[in-house]
Amino acid sequence: MRTLSIAGTLLGLTLVVAACSGGGATTAPATAAPVSQAPASEAPASEAPSSSEAPAAAAPSVNLATTSLGSVVVDGTSGKTLYIFTADSGGASACYDKCEAAWPPLLTDGSAPTLGTGLDAEDFATIDRTDGTKQVTFYGMPLYFFAADAAAGDVKGQGLNDKWFVVDAEGKQIK
Repeated sequence: MRTLSIAGTLLGLTLVVAACSGGGATTAPATAAPVSQAPASEAPASEAPSSSEAPAAAAPSVNLATTSLGSVVVDGTSGKTLYIFTADSGGASACYDKCEAAWPPLLTDGSAPTLGTGLDAEDFATIDRTDGTKQVTFYGMPLYFFAADAAAGDVKGQGLNDKWFVVDAEGKQIK
């Protein structure tokens, strides 16, 4: 029974990941299992989130934290790693629906984020999403969480499908 559960979860995550990796694709097949704060390419079933809700919009906080990839941008409240999606262009998000469930955006109530040491306010802004929410950007790129990152410092979404990357304090992709 455990093998069947793991196989089903991995199949669902694979479908979500495939949907979020296409050039212009922003949705996954209806059979994809929803996940909460962003998916991993091969996350074990025990690490798959159970909720598809994005974090509530509020005044966000962004910090730098040391991970296995070096110093990267993270959510200042949870410590969870933030990612950029290279398919985003023109300062707009290309990640909605099932993609958004797998890669929840860093939302704001419109307030500028509170920043930790080493980050500059002029590097951050917000964009309006098509659903009416506001998303935080860093050097013009919308920021996202990754659902399979269960704990602060996890970087399981790094390099996924060569489209999702963590960034350093200067907004540069870490590859």
